[in-house]
Amino acid sequence: MKIIVTGASGFVGQNLSHYLSENSHKVDSISLRNSTWKGSLAGDVIIHLAGKAHDTKKTSDTSEYFKINTDLTKDLFDAFLQSEVQDFIYFSSVKAVADEVSNVLNEEVVGNPITPYGKSKLLAEEYILSKEIPMNKRVFIIRPCMIHGPGNKGNLNLLYSVVKKGIPYPLAAFENKRSFLGIDNLNYMIKEILENRNIASGIYNFADDDVVSTNDLVKIISLTLKRNNRSISIPKPIINGIAKIGDIINFPLNSETIQKLTENYMVSNEKIKSAIGIEKLPVSAEQGLQKTIKSFISK
Repeated sequence: MKIIVTGASGFVGQNLSHYLSENSHKVDSISLRNSTWKGSLAGDVIIHLAGKAHDTKKTSDTSEYFKINTDLTKDLFDAFLQSEVQDFIYFSSVKAVADEVSNVLNEEVVGNPITPYGKSKLLAEEYILSKEIPMNKRVFIIRPCMIHGPGNKGNLNLLYSVVKKGIPYPLAAFENKRSFLGIDNLNYMIKEILENRNIASGIYNFADDDVVSTNDLVKIISLTLKRNNRSISIPKPIINGIAKIGDIINFPLNSETIQKLTENYMVSNEKIKSAIGIEKLPVSAEQGLQKTIKSFISK
């Protein structure tokens, strides 16, 4: 099977391309930076990973999200419809649906993103879903939650640094539940979609089976680093008061940081597991996180 990958130089692109190549698929990367790719889509599948990632520092021009995440996706999808390529796999994001989750996020939730990133991803999804798909083609919209793996610290970097430096984690009084996605499980689910023509077109959330609290994550990091878990339960009113001060004086422990570390964001993966025909993914959330953290230590 010949697979065309956009965004192959990114973390997911590199890992997925290597994994698919190891499993006897031919991978061909293309760049969307200029129009030379048009008219040359010769393959069986397009996996569209290229995009502008969410800028947590909020320094990006808003229009860039829509130029890259929305408009380029529209162009590529139109070219796919006119080509002989059979499958189109678009990597969107759970953030195309919701920035905050009160219960469990499934594929039926109506999208209501707040950030330009989320809005640009949702607009691309809506465009794809608005088109009539030929009978011989399949189209998948993948919504991964926070992806991690060896070589990609992502949002784990802050907690990893705190534990490594021996700084007590001060938010143990907050108990939350978050979904993560290890790169090994991501690779596995994509491979299953590619190789099983019985899996129908549609929107699929990608997440590990188990949710993990930030407190559990600190424990996992501590155990992997062979450090004592130095978490402390400072009363929530005191933490919230410190956060308000942090908002004013630009202190690291501010309202935004606390929200990111303590919010709930649970994502259901039942639809994709049912489509594949499995009860559990190959790698548990804890195993995946341990593998990622061990990769930090070796650097």
